[in-house]
Amino acid sequence: MARILSLTLNPALDLTVRLARLEPGEVNRSEAMITHAAGKGVNVAQVLADLGHQVTVGGFLGEDNPQAFEMLIARRGFTDAFIRVPGETRSNIKIAEQDGRVTDVNAPGPLVSEQAQQALLEQLARIAPGHDAVVVAGSLPRGITPQWFQGLLQQLKNLGLKVALDTSGEALRAGLNAGPWLIKPNTEELADALGHATDAVSQLHRQGVEHVVVSDGAAGVSWYSPDAALHATPPKVTVASTVGAGDSLLAGMLHGLLNGDTPEQTLRRATAIAAMAVTQIGFGITDEAQLETLQSGVHVRPLTEQ
Repeated sequence: MARILSLTLNPALDLTVRLARLEPGEVNRSEAMITHAAGKGVNVAQVLADLGHQVTVGGFLGEDNPQAFEMLIARRGFTDAFIRVPGETRSNIKIAEQDGRVTDVNAPGPLVSEQAQQALLEQLARIAPGHDAVVVAGSLPRGITPQWFQGLLQQLKNLGLKVALDTSGEALRAGLNAGPWLIKPNTEELADALGHATDAVSQLHRQGVEHVVVSDGAAGVSWYSPDAALHATPPKVTVASTVGAGDSLLAGMLHGLLNGDTPEQTLRRATAIAAMAVTQIGFGITDEAQLETLQSGVHVRPLTEQ
């Protein structure tokens, strides 16, 4: 299996609150409250580990509350490459209702100094060689500019890594300028980054992006690569939470691409992994038999570029 570096510049402690229905302005009583060490790159790392890969996790971690992350890293056997910074890692609140709707309240994260930014770049220069790919996922913490972020991606490319990018807004726009190997926006994030250009996918390919994976919730996933243009429709499932579905999809795509699987097999499995993610609170492949059943319910078809 592959060695993969997964970077989360702005990780979070996710507090997921489950309740039947959120009533704004009223007293709401939860059915359960679950806390996870999370952040998009951390979520991706957990699925990759379940798929058998060796994973190094890194980014910036608040030195005042690292315990949940350090416990997760030890339990999952990750290599810890996080730079500790003053303050607390942010906490995000996810309110998951019975019908699958999730309301997010996300904190901004700690302020990352120029010294910490330089420390991460130096650390990556030491440890990144030898990895087969790098995931860079999630939002930017305070202190990180889009220009610095673009430089980070360029450095990773220069070190010979395949760069898989999953972010949004200014970070995505800046990141595209570095020509990552793979991107995984949803439809809204891609439209925000590129507008509604009729040749958006061709434009991305010209910028050096080989794999454009666009998620659209229950409507499925479109994947444009130099070799294939495919769409996958997921099976219908009972939704517990949509948190982590996109991260699971990205992990599944990386797994198939690095394994050399066929395009159809890669997209089918990745879509099934994402479908499994929405049936649970938390991250990872929890039931191989269920995953096989979900894969059999994924419909993959060729598509033409729109």
